[in-house]
Parts: sequence; C-alpha cells; structure tokens
Amino acid sequence: MERVVLALNAVDAAHDAAASETDEREELCHCIDEALTEHGVHVVGLTAHHGLGRYQLTEKWRKW
Repeated sequence: MERVVLALNAVDAAHDAAASETDEREELCHCIDEALTEHGVHVVGLTAHHGLGRYQLTEKWRKW
C-alpha cells in the first residue's frame, strides 16, 4: 500500500499537484481499501488498532 501511495504521489507531483480531481482521489482511496479487503486485510480493525478512521489509512504517505 505504501508503494502505491508513493507512486501516486510521484504522478501527482509530475503534474503540478493536478493529476486528479477530488472525486478521483476519493475513488483511489476506495480502490486501495477494496484491494486490501480482497486480500484478507480487515481494514476497519487495522485502522482502529492504530487509532485511525477507516479512510485515514493512506494519510501517513499521501500528498495528493
């Protein structure tokens, strides 16, 4: 997940922070959430364990 978020940061930086619209960024986060869930990660439990909301999982690395 970290590598995906960092790669998306690089794409966004290459486009002067305009690589995606707000709705698209939300969809990217949703896709990351779905991919983790499909691979057996209990996202709600993982984020709760770290004191985060479900959709804050990428915040540590995300710049877009």
